[in-house]
Amino acid sequence: MADVELKKLKKSFGSVDVIHGVDLSIKSGEFCVFVGPSGCGKSTLLRLIAGLEDSSAGQIFIGENNVTGIEPADRGVAMVFQSYALYPHMSVKENMGFGLRMTGTDARVVSERVEKAAQILHLEQLLERKPKQLSGGQRQRVAIGRAIVREPKVFLFDEPLSNLDAELRVRMRLEIAKLHSDLKATMIYVTHDQVEAMTLADKIVVLRAGRIEQVGAPLELYGNPDNMFVAGFIGSPKMNLMNAKVVSHENGAATVQLTGFESAPFAVTDITAATAGQEVVVGIRPEHFSADGSAHINAHIDVIEYLGGVSYAYAGASTDDPLIVGLHEGDNARPGQAYTAHFDPQRAFLFDPKTGLRIR
Repeated sequence: MADVELKKLKKSFGSVDVIHGVDLSIKSGEFCVFVGPSGCGKSTLLRLIAGLEDSSAGQIFIGENNVTGIEPADRGVAMVFQSYALYPHMSVKENMGFGLRMTGTDARVVSERVEKAAQILHLEQLLERKPKQLSGGQRQRVAIGRAIVREPKVFLFDEPLSNLDAELRVRMRLEIAKLHSDLKATMIYVTHDQVEAMTLADKIVVLRAGRIEQVGAPLELYGNPDNMFVAGFIGSPKMNLMNAKVVSHENGAATVQLTGFESAPFAVTDITAATAGQEVVVGIRPEHFSADGSAHINAHIDVIEYLGGVSYAYAGASTDDPLIVGLHEGDNARPGQAYTAHFDPQRAFLFDPKTGLRIR
């Protein structure tokens, strides 16, 4: 295990800057997830740590060692790729031990490490099979086993579950979480799926356009987002973001009026930076609507998604930003009908529409 620290790390491809001076500290034994939309730079950042890309500026430390410019094999990292990258002509056992054999490791040590990794990943009965005889989940476990046998300081995962079906993704997610618990190793994991990030991470790094938007524990980012991007990206379904205006601001309470929906003004407390007449964006999570809320929004329901234990109603489904309301047992919402959605205004967030930053 080892700490990982990035200092003013930059990456440019020609005149195009893709990583903009990232500073980040990952503690030894932490499970850190890089998350963000496609093109945000999360895989590039992982490849910089692995040494598969050369940084344009800045430094990378693994443990006490400055590994900037050092060859990937000498950094003490092991990477698990999205594509598995298994040799089709080799058995599971040969695939898992290949990297060690190439470094001249004693055959007895290779065999011991492969057997130990196989036990951890429940691959004992598959060691003589070829990759074509394995399922997608089994292939991914072999790829993870190949990383385990190297006993690296840091594990790097580049969207390892993207090629799996939904049910298998959930099962592999649990296996990776248990693996981290058992090995207590430093792990850095890249995904575009915020559900994976929320369920796996000790620390989430939200990236956008090569910059870090916010770093924190999953529930910290969910309950205390710094800006509209993080608020809208973390949480599924995403947070409702609605235009509004501040009617008044007194004694730390901002009374706001929604401008795109029919609603009575409601007060959001613990707000010090708002001013009367200010344009704001109100954020309300779909799951925070409840029958006993003191504030309300009048809407016309277009579509309802029935998902078993929970259902979601959509108003303005044909628009880019429909209102999404989490429904509860006994709720009388029906498609094609008017509906009054109640919520607790103390669970609402206020944002500046110009800067995107949270108003506190």
